[in-house]
Amino acid sequence: MSYVHAEVDKLLAKGRLSKDKANRLRGLVYGAADDQAKTSALSDADFVIEAVFEEMKVKKQVFADVEAVVSPECVLATNTSSLSITEMAADLAHPERVVGFHFFNPVAVMPLLEIVRSERTDDSTLATAFATGRTLKKTTILVRDSPSFIVNRLLGRFMGEVGRIVDEGTPLEIADGAFAGVAPMPPFVLLSLVGPAIALHNSETLHDASPERFYVSPKLKRLVASGKTSIYLPDLSLDPEVADLFRAPENATTLTAADVRDRVLSALAEEARLMLDEGVVVAPEDLDLAMITGAGFSFWNGGLTQLLDREGISEKVNGARFH
Repeated sequence: MSYVHAEVDKLLAKGRLSKDKANRLRGLVYGAADDQAKTSALSDADFVIEAVFEEMKVKKQVFADVEAVVSPECVLATNTSSLSITEMAADLAHPERVVGFHFFNPVAVMPLLEIVRSERTDDSTLATAFATGRTLKKTTILVRDSPSFIVNRLLGRFMGEVGRIVDEGTPLEIADGAFAGVAPMPPFVLLSLVGPAIALHNSETLHDASPERFYVSPKLKRLVASGKTSIYLPDLSLDPEVADLFRAPENATTLTAADVRDRVLSALAEEARLMLDEGVVVAPEDLDLAMITGAGFSFWNGGLTQLLDREGISEKVNGARFH
């Protein structure tokens, strides 16, 4: 509650809200901590979004508790970033009203909203999710229920391949310098921003689904076990303790920045083609829009698949261009 009020106060101070509107927004938001108050707050809800810890058992229990008190028409939306919507809804009386509603952080700033249709989501639930996303002024993209959806799946392949290259012996600094003009920041800076534990969870989820393509770095596991939350110090120099964790083995294979870039983009070309073939999205433009608005990939490239086409990687890997 304090956080929400502070955000409203910031908008008021910047002149983006009038005092009356700020007061009205504060009044619209309220909290409940005990079961009786939560039941009362939820009983007349039309649209419920869960954003609890990324663990299937916990999310299923939350939805079971919510379904017991809301109307049969209430939409149950999950902000999961990687878990199966179909499995999450499987034990409910009305699995057809469950839909993925995946925001990106920070939610107030990032424009993308992945709307995920499970095997049971009905048309009215899907239409309500899109209408709600449009009201929130988000860029909405339809996604088929699949591990990690669009952005986190492509980032998982991206970070997994970079991690594999570093584990094989290429210095972290070379790998981090290979993606100027493509990604919003060097891969290990991005990993530090997302958080090593979250990155590890995403890579393990994808590895469980497709172990032949998604790599889980033992060095990343050691980093998480060490309790370090960033690879870099505040001045953006490499943390010496982390440097020890990522030290290359003797007689290791070292790639050039150009080789790193080509190998990682080749992996992304393969993954993008598979996603289209699987029907995760309906067109390459969906992948491009998602990576620009959800991952900050350079918009002036026209999107990931446009870049892959221009550099000849699409044809090299898949035998054909995306466009």
